[in-house]
Amino acid sequence: MMNDKNGGFTLLELLISLTLLVVIVVIAMGAMRLGSRSVAAGEKKMDDRERFRTVLSLIDAQIQSQLPLTYEEAGSRKYYFRGDGKTLRFPTSYSIWSGRKGYVIVDYRIEVDGSGREVLSASEQVPGIEGKPNIPLLEAHGIAIDYFYKNPAEEKGTWLELLPEGPIIPEKIRFRLIRGQEQFTLVFPVRVRHGIIPLPGEGNR
Repeated sequence: MMNDKNGGFTLLELLISLTLLVVIVVIAMGAMRLGSRSVAAGEKKMDDRERFRTVLSLIDAQIQSQLPLTYEEAGSRKYYFRGDGKTLRFPTSYSIWSGRKGYVIVDYRIEVDGSGREVLSASEQVPGIEGKPNIPLLEAHGIAIDYFYKNPAEEKGTWLELLPEGPIIPEKIRFRLIRGQEQFTLVFPVRVRHGIIPLPGEGNR
């Protein structure tokens, strides 16, 4: 062991110095890990918000391109449009996967995953052709869909969770989402062409 007379350090001083160095290194590494986690969390939040905006833009594009296509069942013609609080189906000229190419029947579905969160997914199909599989679009603590419908005999319309039977297309579609402490209410107007459009190849019956 070296002593002070030779200008060296004692073993105790070396141990204290090493301990302080280890503490400093541990603190620095902890700060770096915390910083990297904050950056990763921030990037994930930004990616999540960007995905959220993209999904809403796709939904809006499909609803604005909604077509009043019909089919015949039991001697009567019916719209493809169907909707309740957890499912939505309608024909549109805008495909999520291929953009504006003909038309597709899109199905939106809200289901609960294993963690208890609700997931909005979508699938598309052209009648008579195998469709796209169900693809998750976004998840939230709560998702619901309702519809604004005004009976021609009424002055004021009402928001409905379930559309009644018959040739009905709502004037607006509303998505309500709960994401953490945030609540979103998104209303999409439905632009519908007047009249009934039969499926291609059916002609007028």
